[in-house]
Amino acid sequence: MPTSPFLVIGDHGQHCDDVFAHLRRNFQGYTDDNCPTLIGLGASSISRLPSRYVQNAPAATYVQRIESGTLARARGHVMTRDDLLRARAIEMLMCDFRLDRDALRRNFGAQAATLAPMLATIAERYGDLVTLTDESLTVEPQGRPLTRIIASALDAHLSDNKRFSQAS
Repeated sequence: MPTSPFLVIGDHGQHCDDVFAHLRRNFQGYTDDNCPTLIGLGASSISRLPSRYVQNAPAATYVQRIESGTLARARGHVMTRDDLLRARAIEMLMCDFRLDRDALRRNFGAQAATLAPMLATIAERYGDLVTLTDESLTVEPQGRPLTRIIASALDAHLSDNKRFSQAS
């Protein structure tokens, strides 16, 4: 049986030598970098700060703003406490295949309980592909190819008609 030096992590392949004890996920993929700030450089780039995202303007506008000495940002989003809770819950599922409810309670207090109805819906919808307990929601090995879809149930900014691929 052939072996591969690659390990499937969430929905990406990662070289085994590059796998570390704890991964994080940002909009660029998986990383072992725990820095809360990611600065995007150039036209249309996206920066992540601890409580917000900022996207630079497209090329022509970007150049114009830089040459005039102004900031090149085009839009941004200030994350609410609910956004931060959901982002952490999604990251747990995508990186660890396990949402640690106790850790969310420690970090977000009573607000962590707002996820309970969504977790119950996930458990009902995905059956034996996930296991829900008072302590965690775990994506079982047979459910891992669906992790991105499962985690999307926690994304408040993803409309229902964009949760699944669409053919045109």
